[in-house]
Amino acid sequence: MHAAVLSAFGETPRYAEFPDPVAREGESLLEVRAASLNRVDRARASGGHYTSGAEGDLPIVCGLDGVGISMSGARVYFGLPRAPYGSMAERTVVPDWMLAPIPSGLSDAEAAALINPGMAAYLPLAWRGRLAAGETVLVLGATGVTGRLAVQMARLLGAGRVVAAGRDPKALESLTGLGADALISLDRPEDELAAAFSAEAGDEGFHVVVDYLWGPPMNALLAALTRNEFKAAEHETRIVQVGDMAGPAVELPAEVLRSAPVTLTGSGGFAPPEVRMEAFGKLCEFAGSGALKVAVEEVPLAEVEEAWRRGDRDGRRQVLVP
Repeated sequence: MHAAVLSAFGETPRYAEFPDPVAREGESLLEVRAASLNRVDRARASGGHYTSGAEGDLPIVCGLDGVGISMSGARVYFGLPRAPYGSMAERTVVPDWMLAPIPSGLSDAEAAALINPGMAAYLPLAWRGRLAAGETVLVLGATGVTGRLAVQMARLLGAGRVVAAGRDPKALESLTGLGADALISLDRPEDELAAAFSAEAGDEGFHVVVDYLWGPPMNALLAALTRNEFKAAEHETRIVQVGDMAGPAVELPAEVLRSAPVTLTGSGGFAPPEVRMEAFGKLCEFAGSGALKVAVEEVPLAEVEEAWRRGDRDGRRQVLVP
């Protein structure tokens, strides 16, 4: 079969032949219909991700999830193919517990593009962030594919106010049509950014912060949350850390945690099965009804090298198709 084959960490995967997979007990063999090219796929291929594996594991097929057809003819979303197989291939093999039926209202490409970033939007808000109706949400890194979904999801889950922060002016402006009540440009000095966060937080503050950036933007937010007076805590600010596109480290002065009711948690760890299934169901429900939108760029699998180098454009998620 043909697949996106990675022979060395840090290189671009190539469209090449790879041995066909054979299913073991408890697994399903799938004909792949669509595979999303996610940021985590790039991170794993760089060799620097905590799930990258070792050089001795190479070569491997890239891709963590996608949409396929089972041997029984069922159209399913799948995740976590057994190494060395991946989703960016003509066929793959996955554990049975990582299969879920896809409703007819979603195309193969839409489902492949939606589920991974959709989970990274839904779970930080509903599960880790415990978003309640009427609360205020800040999305740091709102102009990427996942951030755009998080803005929409916050509104769909009942947020009273959604503040979107990003660097791309055109993409940021478009978020007002997806549910953002206020926009914050990150393209400014850190002290000015902290002032902008303070202004948008107002007296009520932010209840849930979904952070896809880390680095300097988070430093500015922490500075904005630090109080210079004794004041009764009305509610906590629940920060959920998801990505580090702006930098791998932050400064965390002790006074931040002493002066303000801030809870900082990561998005890491696999959600329990019932939580994952609830999230999957909500994503399919919202997308099937048209309430949740993800922009897609379909790319032939044979052009994986070019797609890998180019990356997502205009907020569209690249999806590899046969």
